[in-house]
Amino acid sequence: MKTHSTTLLVIGGGPGGYVAAIRAGQLGIPTVLVEAARPGGTCLTIGCIPSKALIHAAEEFDKLRHFDGHSALGIRAEQPSIDIAQTVRWKDGIVGRLTTGVASLLKKHNVQVIEGRATIVDGKSVDVVSADGSTQRIQCEHLLLATGSVATELSFLPFAGNILSSTEALSPTKLPKRLVVVGAGYIGLELGIAYRKLGSEVAVVEATERILPAYDDELTKPVHSALKKLGVDLYLNSSVLGPAAQGGGVRVRTATADEFTLSADQVLVSVGRRPRSEGFGLESLQLDMAGRAVKVDDQCRTSMRNVWAIGDLTGEPMLAHRAMAQGEMVAEIIAGKHRRFHPASIPAICFTDPEVVSVGQSPQDAAKAGLDCLHASFPFLANGRAMTIEANDGFVRVVARRDNHLIVGWQAVGRGVAELAAAFSQSIEMGARLEDVAHTIHAHPTLGEAVQEAALRALGQALHI
Repeated sequence: MKTHSTTLLVIGGGPGGYVAAIRAGQLGIPTVLVEAARPGGTCLTIGCIPSKALIHAAEEFDKLRHFDGHSALGIRAEQPSIDIAQTVRWKDGIVGRLTTGVASLLKKHNVQVIEGRATIVDGKSVDVVSADGSTQRIQCEHLLLATGSVATELSFLPFAGNILSSTEALSPTKLPKRLVVVGAGYIGLELGIAYRKLGSEVAVVEATERILPAYDDELTKPVHSALKKLGVDLYLNSSVLGPAAQGGGVRVRTATADEFTLSADQVLVSVGRRPRSEGFGLESLQLDMAGRAVKVDDQCRTSMRNVWAIGDLTGEPMLAHRAMAQGEMVAEIIAGKHRRFHPASIPAICFTDPEVVSVGQSPQDAAKAGLDCLHASFPFLANGRAMTIEANDGFVRVVARRDNHLIVGWQAVGRGVAELAAAFSQSIEMGARLEDVAHTIHAHPTLGEAVQEAALRALGQALHI
């Protein structure tokens, strides 16, 4: 068996792994990255990026459909159609360009990329089997685990045939006439809305009493209203029992024990993700675990010296930008820098229509933490820019301590609010107070003015409401 050595060995080429490898290369650390597929991981190849591409295509097609008749804007379009195969090719082209870019950056910073499947031998050795069946052993001083996560499968609805995970849903060969989505979390609703805009009939089944259960009720109400307006059928407080006895679809039971069948050409199971902690010999290290996740400290160290873990493998929140920040930090610690993972906030975004953003603490979070906070919202109905882009629904909300006005949280719901996340995160990370945001001149007309107006309103100085 061929054997060679390196300082840092990274298993997994997703956002956390490739960022860690690039930063290590920049710092002069000899680095090897092992990835079974293309660099970029789930987020870039079958997750974040392709889903946003499909969402955008669906939005553009939906606009044309609404212009096929009366339009307040005076726009007319006749019988628009969509070539879904071309849409998928366009989406795949974006993914291809980005993965090629990541590969070029790794090469630029002298990271050796080995395509193959890794199996851990011990904390210093990993065997890699390439596609041609050849095996090589890599020995390292530091081992970084960045294997990501996988879609959670239901035992009674295994992924096969017309039962889809998000991976298959992102590359449709044809559009189903009717789609049932199991789970009303962010992945299920993002894709459910996209399919509805592409012309499919969509039904969503959710076990809890409302959609997007990870967000507070005030934030999700505009999304709930939009789903109804789109014609998405919602079955809340309901559970899926299994596939329909005959034909496609699923059997559903409501909270009152009523049972019925929802027919469907395809069923998208979207009930969360779990750490990818199996299939590569992790158990041989006997690391401390937190359920399926690897337990780490605030430097992403595991219970074994010089073995590190980042990203989805370490549990919630399973967000690409969290993994990237952790990967960069680990590389710098290995290089001798003093770093700890103590972010003031990690933004979470749901790319539904309207979009939802949450950064820091909600009013409910603050109350549970024992903080005496005030909060205020500014509606997009009073924002000129929102009116000009027909995005009147939604609002921006700020949460701040009552005693010193330190901002501890921002939330927003509305079209395009994902782009406000950077301002939200920066204000919290930099320790901004309400006065700092309220007295900063915001460009007019922009959606960002709602950020300033929310801070003004919290201070009792609202100007436009």
